[in-house]
Amino acid sequence: MRSLLSILILLVFFSACQPKGKVPFQDGLEDFPILKEVLDNKEKYQVQILYTQIERNEHGNPLMTDFAFNLDDSKYFYPASTVKLPVAILALEWLEEQNIPGLDENSIMLIDSIHPSQVPAYVDNSAIDSLPSIAQYIKKILLVSDNDAYNRLYELLGQDYINQKLADKGMNHTIINHRLSFAASPEENRMFNPIRFVDKSGKLIHEIPSRQTEIIYSNTERPIIGRAYYSGDSLIEQGMEFTFKNKFAISDLHGVVQRIIFPMAFPDAERFNLSEDHRKLILKYMSMLPGESDYPSYPQSEYWDSYSKFYKDGMNKASIPSNFRLFNKTGQAYGHLLDASYYVDFEKGNEFFVTAVIYVNADETLNDDAYEYDEIGFPFFAELGEYLYGLELAREKMIPADLKQFEFSY
Repeated sequence: MRSLLSILILLVFFSACQPKGKVPFQDGLEDFPILKEVLDNKEKYQVQILYTQIERNEHGNPLMTDFAFNLDDSKYFYPASTVKLPVAILALEWLEEQNIPGLDENSIMLIDSIHPSQVPAYVDNSAIDSLPSIAQYIKKILLVSDNDAYNRLYELLGQDYINQKLADKGMNHTIINHRLSFAASPEENRMFNPIRFVDKSGKLIHEIPSRQTEIIYSNTERPIIGRAYYSGDSLIEQGMEFTFKNKFAISDLHGVVQRIIFPMAFPDAERFNLSEDHRKLILKYMSMLPGESDYPSYPQSEYWDSYSKFYKDGMNKASIPSNFRLFNKTGQAYGHLLDASYYVDFEKGNEFFVTAVIYVNADETLNDDAYEYDEIGFPFFAELGEYLYGLELAREKMIPADLKQFEFSY
């Protein structure tokens, strides 16, 4: 039995870890007009936020405290490109499970096609050798949210693997069931291309036949968004149904980022089973800026630092100061903006998690390109990032965080 003294010490420690001062999402909003506008009209903007403060114990392990605003995992929103993050991670988990000599993340990955809706992939001109691989697809997904790269890893894994793996890890409000920016029916999205992995000489390392899932992964609540939508040039005077669209609740998305940042904070069964090298590959590309990449090379005029770092102002084309790194994944579609981030300031020793979604579609018409991204969406994320960073600067931390493991050579 613990002594009374040790219990008192623990109580004092955990009491000290509790947040003091301003209450998140209640206090200190007067200098953030867009953020306040959104929080004051949470139903209009369908905003959800999950913010996690981090304390470190004497061993450097994280002690996490969550603050939620309007969080509702049963409330559907379109997750857009955020689904690419777990698929990228699971591609490496799948790779490790194969345990095949000569098969690694840099092996040449050749995608064939046997159905009219499928497209083969034998080259990748963005790679230094113009050859496709799991590693190159992951890099493009995490740097600039490349849709084709995601589709190729989706075709590798298939719906059964993706959805069952995420459910096994405790993400019970997630469904990933389609390619992105690719015209395919729900039935076609349940068919997966044959794939071959070969070495530099063309010798076959591993072959995967065409597959098809028999399970129908769909949103049983049959969610409807908006009051109208465009299908081509035709205006359909009814809301768009998202039954066969992806689903990714804020808690699950937030949890994916936390699992890759702090795997030891989760039970074995809920972690991604990755080697440390593969985990670092994900972390490097989650935090890398487009301008730091050679293959592909991304022009600064099109892919500025905050292009996919919404909490550092997605509209601001200035450079992000080198002391900041955001390990994140964003999404943007149908009036929804999302960003799930582990936010780090190496200079101040600050760190926190934040995931948010906002819906900016005043006319409630989808596919009309009349969303208030620039007027409300991006400023909301910029102000939320600045607001939470200010809370972190004002917080007293018992034990400084050692953030060296998150510093990479880019």
